[in-house]
Formats: sequence, C-alpha cells, structure tokens
Amino acid sequence: MNALTECYDPEIPVNIVDLGLIYDVRLNPPDTSPDPQDVEIEMTMTSPGCPSHVGISEDVRRKVQALPGVKSVNVNVVWTPPWSPERLSAAARQKLGIE
Repeated sequence: MNALTECYDPEIPVNIVDLGLIYDVRLNPPDTSPDPQDVEIEMTMTSPGCPSHVGISEDVRRKVQALPGVKSVNVNVVWTPPWSPERLSAAARQKLGIE
C-alpha cells in the first residue's frame, strides 16, 4: 500500500490510496512465505470513462513490480462497486477542501 501512495490520477492531486481507488491487494503465496510473490490488485477509477485508466494501472503495476520479493503484478480495473466520494480518506477530503 505504501508504494501505491506514490500513484496519482493526473487530474486529482491526491494519491490513489487516499482516493479510495484500491479495493483489494492479494499476495500469493501469502506474505509469510519467503518465496517471491505474485501480487493481484483490484482497483477502480473515479469514473468509468476515466481517460487515464491505462496509465494509472500501468503506474500501479510498475511501482509494485519494483518492490523486493515481487515476482509478478496483475492489476484488475473493476467497476463494481462503483467509486463514490464516500471512499475518500480524511486526508483526501482535507486536501480537496471537501470538509
């Protein structure tokens, strides 16, 4: 998750973790194993028509792939459940002036 805080939607000055775009991160084998891990990330975008979805997904893949102990990374963009502003972290709300 720390590596993902370095990924941004180019139109929003908040990282994708604080935006609430990351739905799930799975490790195989589990992180208790000393073997290199396959990482599966399930994420969404703020809207289905997001023109940056390919670039954001590739940035996520590159940042996680660069971590030690990672064998492969698969990023799945999903639309269910749809993203909504309720997923924003407190830090994101403050930065965007929502609260």
